[in-house]
Amino acid sequence: MLHDIVSWLRCPVCADGLTLDQNALRCPARHSFDVAKQGYANLLPGGAHTGTGDTAAMVAARVDFLGAGHYAPIAEALARAVPGDTRRVVDLGAGTGSYLARVLDAVPAAAGLALDISKFALRRAARAHPRAGAVVCDAWQPLPLRDGVADVVLNVFAPRRGEEIRRVLRPGGRLLVVTPTPAHLGELVRELCLLGVDDRKDERLAKALEPHLAPRGAEEVRFTMKLSHAEVATVVGMGPSAWHTDADALTARIAGLPDPVEVTAAVLVSEFVAGP
Repeated sequence: MLHDIVSWLRCPVCADGLTLDQNALRCPARHSFDVAKQGYANLLPGGAHTGTGDTAAMVAARVDFLGAGHYAPIAEALARAVPGDTRRVVDLGAGTGSYLARVLDAVPAAAGLALDISKFALRRAARAHPRAGAVVCDAWQPLPLRDGVADVVLNVFAPRRGEEIRRVLRPGGRLLVVTPTPAHLGELVRELCLLGVDDRKDERLAKALEPHLAPRGAEEVRFTMKLSHAEVATVVGMGPSAWHTDADALTARIAGLPDPVEVTAAVLVSEFVAGP
């Protein structure tokens, strides 16, 4: 819940601490930020836009697909990688909060915070787990978190700024990043003309993070899913191709696939550690 993590937060305007006052978060300088009736707080500064956030349709697709357990091996890999003595988990680009909820189930003493730019996603994330709060923010901007507040930061298929992640991690804290490999959803990429994964994605990840955090290794998680035509449409709808694919053309291509169709999931779970 939000009241459990308010001490982690800072004002996005003046960087002072925040307190929860009825239906708003407030700082000593009297900057105020609303708490929605669904339980999440909006810490986007005035004038910020949410044009890159998941739409309501994309969030609904994500809920259906993840709720069916198709990406459960990824959630399990994250849960295994989080130390048992973790107390504070931040999920940056949390979406609906499903991965954060699985981690909190595995670490009973921990509390969690879901950060995302999509209010539609955070309506779900605010209710994803009884030990989690949810806050709207922009991952490309300074995060509304105090320095050194997090033991673990999760980042699953989401944007990231290495210097900000390092700032909010305590010394020795861990960043766990999930990124797709070129094989991820490869059958659908070929047959449906979707956006593929850049072969140099790992190189770009290292370039962005290693000036700030030390790499500690990576685990490949690879498995096969059997997806119905409806589930294929769902997994496309929850990813970046949803922004770049003509809906009618996509429906026609999906109709030409076997039903069900075997689809490869292949991701890397990379670990980085904050220095002293």
